[in-house]
Amino acid sequence: MSVKLARSAGLISVATMASRVLGVAREMVLAAFFGASGGVEMDAFNVAFRVPNLVRDLFAEGAMTAAFIPTFTRTLSTRGREAAWRLGNLVINALVIVTGILVVLGMIFAGPITHAIAPGFAKIPGKLELTARLTRIMLPFLTTVAAAVAMMGMLNSMRRFFIPALAPAMFNVATIVCAFALVPPMRHMGAPGIVAIAIATVLGGVGQIALQWPSLRREGFHYRPVVDFADPDLREVLRLMGPATLGLAAVQINVAVNTYLATSQEQGAVSWLTAAFRLMYLPIGLFGVSIATAALPDIARRAGQGDTTGMRQTVSTALRMMLMLNVPATIGLIALANPIVALLLERGRFTPHDTQATAAALMCYAPGLLGYSAVKIASPSFYSLRDSRTPVLVSIGSVLANLTINLLLVRVMGYRGLALGTALAAMFNAVTLLVLLRARLGRLDGRRVSIAFIKIAVASLVMGVAAVLTDSWLEAQFPSAAFVWRAIRLTGAITVSLVALIATARLLRLEEFNDAFQFVLRRLRPAA
Repeated sequence: MSVKLARSAGLISVATMASRVLGVAREMVLAAFFGASGGVEMDAFNVAFRVPNLVRDLFAEGAMTAAFIPTFTRTLSTRGREAAWRLGNLVINALVIVTGILVVLGMIFAGPITHAIAPGFAKIPGKLELTARLTRIMLPFLTTVAAAVAMMGMLNSMRRFFIPALAPAMFNVATIVCAFALVPPMRHMGAPGIVAIAIATVLGGVGQIALQWPSLRREGFHYRPVVDFADPDLREVLRLMGPATLGLAAVQINVAVNTYLATSQEQGAVSWLTAAFRLMYLPIGLFGVSIATAALPDIARRAGQGDTTGMRQTVSTALRMMLMLNVPATIGLIALANPIVALLLERGRFTPHDTQATAAALMCYAPGLLGYSAVKIASPSFYSLRDSRTPVLVSIGSVLANLTINLLLVRVMGYRGLALGTALAAMFNAVTLLVLLRARLGRLDGRRVSIAFIKIAVASLVMGVAAVLTDSWLEAQFPSAAFVWRAIRLTGAITVSLVALIATARLLRLEEFNDAFQFVLRRLRPAA
């Protein structure tokens, strides 16, 4: 099972890595064009993008995954492809109708919505109006991404992982192209350059559909404009999607809470938190999402067969592989936060002050990596068991915990407290779900997972110390702020720290390291 999971997750991670790397490139381009604390445009864009981005994350990595894939997989295995394709058409059309209504309402009420999300923007002339304008432009992204994610769910259910995982890259490609092609002429005409990035958001959604369409056609899918809200399979998907959205919404709701609280902080706080969160999301996409995406079809299939033992083994394997990859990633982000941010973002209008502020937020966000990744495994497992109540209640508890912690920490740590509070709430969400899932499945190989975690943590701490010492030594030897020298220093620190990790893992006889090593090899050499 671990080899099969590693193979599937590795293939997903190849595409996800491309998307996430392009996402980092996108952040680099936006930082160069717009900076962070120097103007209002990026703050306005980041707040305006919260609404469509929230729905995108809930659909792409939340409700659709939890509700649609189990139902589609069950229909495919029991009634054949024609019935499954009909369900796919019904879901796509229903989502287009529902999101279309939301888009229209959002455009009408964009002003009050943005004022509610970011009331502090009203203190700066024009900032709130720009935010509302960008919101109206980007709202159609909801409809495009809803259709794209339905297509992603169908392909994943048929064990076609590469193209769906690559599809989000189109969003980053569109942003980068429009930044260079449209921002300068818009500024020349006196319009805000950030409008070009809002247009790129919608184009990116269209691109996700276009990329996946040929793969679905090859599998035999043909679009049909059929609508039947009385269909029992569609009603099953919609019935699960409501609770699934709430059950998986904790992270995104917590980020929205952060946005609201950050607007009352110093200029640039929203952009610092946003940039740090996206950098932190790179390992989540590479390791957390890819492992969960690969494991979910097998979890859903075993749940449908009543194979509790097989489901338990799959969940345990996914958790241990996730720990082996994400614990070192967490320590690495904390140890090398400043050089990472400086290398990737510090140029153009993104100043050294922005680097220090973003790195501080990244260090506080990093502990949440484990929580975010574990939730992506645990929460959909409940929906595979047709239990939507448990993740909803846990999600509500997580949101309340996040709000309480953030209100306390923001007074002590400022915007950094918002990042740390979100990470702690994610850990609370994950631990609670895993404890309850253990009760449902009897056990989760807890002893084996705990021993693996302790060994991984020791190896990761050794790695972190090596990273800090190497980075400090290299900076003393090569203090230049040029991009090349920054890249050399960071590469050197990462190389030495990885050697320390590998040596310690071998010394501790860490079994999970071999699976993770094969996972990374397949990610780097998918044809192997």
